[in-house]
Amino acid sequence: MMSDTPSSPKRKSWLRHLPLALVAVGALVGAVTLGDVLSFETLRDNREALLAFRDQNYLGLVLVFLVAYVAIVAFSLPGAAVASVTGGFLFGLVAGTGLNVLAATIGAMAIFLAARWGLGAALSAKIESSEGRIRRLKLALNDTEIEVLLLLRLVPVVPFFVANLLPALVGVRVWNFFWTTALGIIPGAIVFTWIGVGLGEVFDRGESPNLSLLWEPHIIGPILGLCALAALPILIKALRGTSEV
Repeated sequence: MMSDTPSSPKRKSWLRHLPLALVAVGALVGAVTLGDVLSFETLRDNREALLAFRDQNYLGLVLVFLVAYVAIVAFSLPGAAVASVTGGFLFGLVAGTGLNVLAATIGAMAIFLAARWGLGAALSAKIESSEGRIRRLKLALNDTEIEVLLLLRLVPVVPFFVANLLPALVGVRVWNFFWTTALGIIPGAIVFTWIGVGLGEVFDRGESPNLSLLWEPHIIGPILGLCALAALPILIKALRGTSEV
């Protein structure tokens, strides 16, 4: 009985890292095996079957879509953009956007909690016990946590998996991560779902969807405006801190 006690903390520490390890393994396997599967070509080749299944079993297809999209996000698999466009293609703009946001948020929460439970908990504990600049940066992040999280979601150049993992490693609040993710991904979700709504006509012309629509001035302009609004409180707090010094 006594001999098992010293190993118990090590066993618990290993178990805490297991979810993130499974995510990493799933991401590696998915990158190797699914690179050519989750593509617009696959969607084009199977669109008639998907539309027929939707008409016969709408709720069943919704469930399959949600599970697949959550897995793509949770394991950082290739094909997130294809999944978002597919949501618009199968379910229309309103329902497609809602399903895309729901699935992406659940997947983001899964990888966030996996990282937070293991590596994030250890790293946050070290930051909390540290002194000097690192701790001051952590305290500054706590003051602007919501604004930073919204910026991570709104800025188009930040990879989605980075915006999922980084907050977990610095110990942001779970609730703040959840609602800023759900809110912050809406603009991008609308754009990709919108592309999907007209995907059938694109396929009929023998073309591929134009994902560069996100960078059109009338699309990226409002998104950058939202970024500026999210960054403004951070700038004000930084200027106030400088003036107090």
